[in-house]
Amino acid sequence: MERYTLPTLETERLILRQLTTADAEAIFKWTGDPRVNKYMIYPLYKKVEDGIPYLEGLYKIEKQIDYGFVLKETGKLIGAGGMIYHEDKDQWSVGYNLAYDYWNKGYTSEAMTRIIEYARTKFDIPSIAATFALENIGSRRVMEKLGMTFYEDTEYTKLDGSATFKAKTYRRVF
Repeated sequence: MERYTLPTLETERLILRQLTTADAEAIFKWTGDPRVNKYMIYPLYKKVEDGIPYLEGLYKIEKQIDYGFVLKETGKLIGAGGMIYHEDKDQWSVGYNLAYDYWNKGYTSEAMTRIIEYARTKFDIPSIAATFALENIGSRRVMEKLGMTFYEDTEYTKLDGSATFKAKTYRRVF
């Protein structure tokens, strides 16, 4: 399938842009950091090149929106996030990752608010959902800032089977 292009978006402190394979080293700052990767569904990346297949696979699924979070102040890529439609559940989900040094500064909620706003102009999105491990308080706070509330108790397992987490799914209906 041919890759599609997303418009660049802006917030007060961030530029939100498409990711490319040239970003492999930058995304390794969070995908290869055990503190950040601990609750991610993806396994810990061991080397920069581990991110290439992920980056090459982006922008090929029509109902998937992924953006890199770039600090306006420095031009540095500090995180990524987006939304994907799950046809089997008839549900849009949100997801995000941020380099550890930028946690607890409001960047993720700032970026995801803008991404959700954009996505709602492009697609009919009646609701969004996301799941977080119970111990991942920061992710829960992001979801709350996005207007999401408790929907159900659940659990999830990392794709490589290395860990399973008790979790909660939060949801927002528009």
